[in-house]
Amino acid sequence: MEKSKQIEITSPQNLLTEEGHLANPGYCKRNLFIYNREAIASPSRIKEWDFYQFSNAKYSVQMNFANISIGSGATVDIIDLESGKKWSAKKLSFRTHKGELNRNGDAPYSFALSAKDFEYKVDVAELERALYFKGKGSGNVDIEVDITASMQKGQESITIATPFAEKPTRFFLTQKINCMPVQGKVTINDFVIEFSPKDTFLVLDWGRGVWPYSNMWYWGNGSVWLDDKLFGFEVTWGFGDDSYATETALFYDGKCHKIGRVSLAADPEADYMAPWEFSSDDGRLELTMTPYFNNVTNLNVGLLKMVTNQVYGKWNGKVILDDGKELAIKDMDAFCEKVYNKW
Repeated sequence: MEKSKQIEITSPQNLLTEEGHLANPGYCKRNLFIYNREAIASPSRIKEWDFYQFSNAKYSVQMNFANISIGSGATVDIIDLESGKKWSAKKLSFRTHKGELNRNGDAPYSFALSAKDFEYKVDVAELERALYFKGKGSGNVDIEVDITASMQKGQESITIATPFAEKPTRFFLTQKINCMPVQGKVTINDFVIEFSPKDTFLVLDWGRGVWPYSNMWYWGNGSVWLDDKLFGFEVTWGFGDDSYATETALFYDGKCHKIGRVSLAADPEADYMAPWEFSSDDGRLELTMTPYFNNVTNLNVGLLKMVTNQVYGKWNGKVILDDGKELAIKDMDAFCEKVYNKW
């Protein structure tokens, strides 16, 4: 495998030129890109989301708000990874949300959406993120989510600005923040699920951009306590031109360790529940995921299509940090998904 180029952005700068092209594709360990939204060449095609997921070996909870070109929506999904049972709530609109989402995933920020039987809130402080939802879910169940996730002071993440080779005004800006231990609970009618910072972690998938109508990506992510320090990883590929930088990193004790391009030994589509073998082109990640649950989504509504196999499993193998230290990964709970989109 040919080693990938990794261009690091080290100072704040505008994301886009006046023509709406990416000024400097690359990655950074804090979000240094100034999201100058006004320079986007195709404002009617902007897609923006804040996707939060917190999970452990038994449950995964997803909270997402998105503005896309055909509308907006907030969704809440609670998944029992042992039984496969799901509870969901959503509020969709064929109009974009009047309020603007934040321009930097690192910055303190508050967002709220209130409607009949639907109250959705996100409050971001320097070292804490609070997520709240109260409303009616499918089957007329009462759902309440009330959790807080903590961060280390100066905690690093990975942000990447990715172009699309076929059209210079297409781009994707995304930030992934890992390693946020969670405290709180989810209530479904009278059923209460308690979450502890010992085994439950939040990840933020913060995305902004304009990209082709039809696309595919892989995304894998996870966090865990390792030797009393927080460890996590982020791997994404298949989406856009990654010749400037890849969306791949290790996180350990608050620091981001950049690694090269990650790939699979085989396409998982033949059997999503067979082991997935991951490796990086620089030899710093060698992990195998043994699946135990596949969260399948198959949405096909007119011009909107999303086919997702989000596979959760136990991860084993090794990773190597920037200083050469090798970490053994044993039975880590994490996921990787393969997604096809038309939107």
